[in-house]
Amino acid sequence: MLRYLLSKLLTFVPTFIGVTLISFAFIRALPGDPIIVMAGERGVTPERYKELVEQFGYDRPILVQFWDYLTGVLQGDLGTSFVTKKPVWNEFFALFPATLELSICAIIIAIALGIPAGVIAATHRGKFFDRALMSTALIGYSMPIFWWALLLIIVFSGNLHWTPVSGRIDLLYYFKDVTGFMLIDSLLSGQKGAFASAVSHLVLPSIVLATIPLAVIARQTRSAMLEVLSEDYIRTARAKGLSPLRVNGLHALRNAMIPVITVIGLSVGTLLAGAILTETIFSWPGIGKWMVDSIFRRDYPVVQGGLLLVAVAVMVVNLVVDLLYGLINPKIRKR
Repeated sequence: MLRYLLSKLLTFVPTFIGVTLISFAFIRALPGDPIIVMAGERGVTPERYKELVEQFGYDRPILVQFWDYLTGVLQGDLGTSFVTKKPVWNEFFALFPATLELSICAIIIAIALGIPAGVIAATHRGKFFDRALMSTALIGYSMPIFWWALLLIIVFSGNLHWTPVSGRIDLLYYFKDVTGFMLIDSLLSGQKGAFASAVSHLVLPSIVLATIPLAVIARQTRSAMLEVLSEDYIRTARAKGLSPLRVNGLHALRNAMIPVITVIGLSVGTLLAGAILTETIFSWPGIGKWMVDSIFRRDYPVVQGGLLLVAVAVMVVNLVVDLLYGLINPKIRKR
């Protein structure tokens, strides 16, 4: 297992360097001049412009600039925001709990509904439940996030008034930020109604963000289950008189989980990408909205650092998924 872990960690290093290079190149492909952004609306004199260019190293060769950036990243320095004058690292971790809370709720919804839907569809292959569930999954996967979000807002917030439109909690509640997770902090505050308010603000964004991963997990679970259900040991288990619940839930589903875990791990990237639109639509104060606002403000260090940190988060999740493979299937870690 140690050898398997080391092999996965070794692939992490070149991937990290590649992601750093891509984020570095992407920010320089955006239109606009970071020096003008730093100067503000009043503009900058030619002398001051030249001074800032030299100060931030934009007059150096591009490879030298990348090396300086990579060295800074390895030392934990992602730069300073042009707008807020705060370190990018601090801003990221101040907002990341909001995105993480939303993503966790979304992936819980996707797993809790997607896996049972896939199992039911596989065990009722070709029947009504199979067609209905897979058609619904296809619609959910094909539906644009922004359209689905606006539709839910119109119905549940505008017409029915069941849920709030934006934010994480009602403004009348104020309490100390202990964990960064609104659900936990609202419970710790002891204020009546604070937790209910936090949940009501979380419902629609979580549903919207969970839609595509739910559809993917359901379809992958069905496909994996159909493959496993045709195996000889499943027919043997049925011949022994085991209940359908035991056969499908213990024997079939357990062996079908490896590709499903793969999809769940990859869905993390989908959640973080989808969070950009979801957080913007619902004014959710997380990483996605922070990066969109930074792009509009041409806050290049924030965009560059945010892209890198989000990519690293996805890489870490994929690494954890690879390690789970080795725990679930010992044959994999022996390769």
